[in-house]
Amino acid sequence: MEDSSILFKKPSYPINQALSDYLERYDRVSKVPISYDDLLRFSGSINVYDKNDQDTLWIRVYYNEFESAEIDLTLKKIYSLLLSDGNLGILKFLNVDSIDYCTFGNSKPFRIKVRNILNDNYTHFYIKKADASRVYGLELEHILSPDKINFLVYKDTLIEEHIMGIPGDVFIKTLLSNCTETEKAQIAKEFVKFNERCMIRLLGDMRSYNYVVVPTHDFDQVVYKIRAIDFDQQCYEGNFKIYRPQFFKENYPMVKLVKDKLQDSSIDQYKDEERSVLAKRIHSAENKIKRLLQIMSDDNIAPKENQMKLQMELYRYTNDMNFKNAKSMGYIMKAAFEFIIRNFKKVNY
Repeated sequence: MEDSSILFKKPSYPINQALSDYLERYDRVSKVPISYDDLLRFSGSINVYDKNDQDTLWIRVYYNEFESAEIDLTLKKIYSLLLSDGNLGILKFLNVDSIDYCTFGNSKPFRIKVRNILNDNYTHFYIKKADASRVYGLELEHILSPDKINFLVYKDTLIEEHIMGIPGDVFIKTLLSNCTETEKAQIAKEFVKFNERCMIRLLGDMRSYNYVVVPTHDFDQVVYKIRAIDFDQQCYEGNFKIYRPQFFKENYPMVKLVKDKLQDSSIDQYKDEERSVLAKRIHSAENKIKRLLQIMSDDNIAPKENQMKLQMELYRYTNDMNFKNAKSMGYIMKAAFEFIIRNFKKVNY
């Protein structure tokens, strides 16, 4: 397996007016003022360790008493807007237990833990610098993936809900070997579908720590799903392999599982199934996707050299002239969706 690598840190791209209007149209704009930069004004911090006393590379931050009450109230309002449609009646039952700051990665997010004081149930959400690439990725995930996702934008600040699951790297290291042979075959199937979904919608950098494995207990088995949790590399890299999780060395145990558990005919079948499902989702949300892709086509979300490299690699992969003639990353995305729908209709109509 040839490894893929990302050579340079991706820059953050601003949200333009057209994308901002789209977000307003579909209720993605926060009615509560919130600023990522305000959260950076913490007065102290301590390292956060996991249950095995390993440094998590998160720090728990604190604010002076003059700002703490206002920040807590704002965060509780954000929680209500994100998860309860802005019902302020629940604020008296909420407590902000912790605010953690991540010291690595592109987005350097804040992780907010909000607890319901009546029953001690708690939920996390994240606050980051808004980046157009990530917003496009989140919206496409919401429309095209099997799972919906909540997020809000306020000016240059992005609020994301927490996606629950077992981090892929943790699952591979500690749990995969204990799965039954039937479960391993099912996980292999899901990885094939996840790989295909990421490739078609050009979601890059799906190394094992950028997705989660979600086990669901059925009455006589455990069913596993794979969900992306990082959308920073939506339509940015020029190397086509970056959009195919199978080419990252961190995913080798999953790739080996596919080779060991699935025949080539089964792999082809699961790829066709995922393409068929994606084509149906694209078709069912046609107007919304057209609007989003038009905005994306006019936006600058990648260096020109990345765009030109990717469109030629996709042209060689598909022999579709629409890729060769694409004028931006958004046009490449549009060509990819048209390719899937066109081939889906040939088979199904």
